[in-house]
Amino acid sequence: MWKEIPVPFYLSVHFFEVLNPKQVLKGEKPVVSQRGPYVYREYRYKTNITFHDNDTVSYLEYRHLFFQPDLSNGTEDEYIVVPNILMMGAAVMIEKLPEFLKLIASGALASLKQQAFMNRTVGEILWGYEDPLIDVLNRLVPGLIPFKGKFGLFMDFNNSNSGLFTVNTGMKDISQVHMVDSWNGMKEVKYWRSSQCNMINGTAGEMWPPFMPPTSLEFYSPDACRSMTLVYEQSGKFQGVPTYRFVAPKTLFANGTDYPPNQGFCPCLQSGIQNVSSCRLNAPMFISHPHFYNADPSLVDAVEGLHPNKDQHGLFLDVHPMTGIPMNCSIKLQLNLYMKEVSGILQTGSIKPVVLPLLWFAESGSIEGSVLKQFYNNLVLIPTLLDYMQYILLGLSVPLIISAAVFMAMSKRHAAEKSPRPPALQSKPPPSSETTPLLQDADAPSQDDAEA
Repeated sequence: MWKEIPVPFYLSVHFFEVLNPKQVLKGEKPVVSQRGPYVYREYRYKTNITFHDNDTVSYLEYRHLFFQPDLSNGTEDEYIVVPNILMMGAAVMIEKLPEFLKLIASGALASLKQQAFMNRTVGEILWGYEDPLIDVLNRLVPGLIPFKGKFGLFMDFNNSNSGLFTVNTGMKDISQVHMVDSWNGMKEVKYWRSSQCNMINGTAGEMWPPFMPPTSLEFYSPDACRSMTLVYEQSGKFQGVPTYRFVAPKTLFANGTDYPPNQGFCPCLQSGIQNVSSCRLNAPMFISHPHFYNADPSLVDAVEGLHPNKDQHGLFLDVHPMTGIPMNCSIKLQLNLYMKEVSGILQTGSIKPVVLPLLWFAESGSIEGSVLKQFYNNLVLIPTLLDYMQYILLGLSVPLIISAAVFMAMSKRHAAEKSPRPPALQSKPPPSSETTPLLQDADAPSQDDAEA
């Protein structure tokens, strides 16, 4: 089960279509409409499994995604208007270059008919599309983007692994099971500006040590390029199995001003979004909760069409505390692009600085079927029966003990009644003077002598 996870996982993607791209170029507030979800069945399996002498094991976990039309609200062939991520991202990245270079870049963009917004299919945006801009950027600014050919937001998500994990097996210390020892050979990442933010803490996100306290849990997320801490919210049950629910604290994506430990993730903007440009090709990308849930209200106000809601946009993990195995989970993240007018790049128009949502996605899964039945029987039903059995046996033992005591008492009494009594000691009566004299004078004549 650890090697090939039998739990069905689903990736649900929701796009934010820009309804007024021309007005945004004139400096007006963006208006977006949520499209989707576009649902994919996700299969996970581990390869290159290698056990080491120090009680650790290394592995690569691959993900394969398959589109599910029956679960989706739309197809991959649908067209959606979104920001031209490559062009707008590159514009912000070259903002500090000399003005003449930016004018040259703007002319090149015009010759390629590049605009601030593009109309492409869902499949192209996610899995890649060919764009001559990639070659132009590689020629004008070598090293600006470390890829060639196609570009897609989820190109590295499908048919790929999430890096080489080395985790503890828990053989000698069960409290360390699945704790990450290293990722891609590193004990800490190098994306952030503080050692605390660069730390790789917790597990790989699939399980936690057993006998969990209702406090918090940690896991390292390669997608977020960081370790994430979730806090205990409440106890509950999933299909009859007791669980602890863990959710994201409000400080998860807080900026360094509101939450100083997050200073290492800066440069920051408002609270509720995290700058991930350092691990996303230096593009001005930010991650957050969907619809800027738990974020600064100014982020929501800057874009029309957002409706943050805890039930729909809050992430959670329901974990069986005795085993540390997740029973039900939904990890949700939103990708955002920082856009603004860049002098010299005419294509950026008069766009006001804004963090514009591109899409949000949820990776969800829950134990079901035979696995859930086996889990329930072995870890809930049988322990419950045994728990009741001890009280039943204890209840039965009381009358048995009393009966045994009464039986022993009656047996002793019955045995005492049947056993013969020992004879009593009797004193001899004094001899009668008529029969046996106490003392007979030796000199006195006998009766025979007297008669004689």
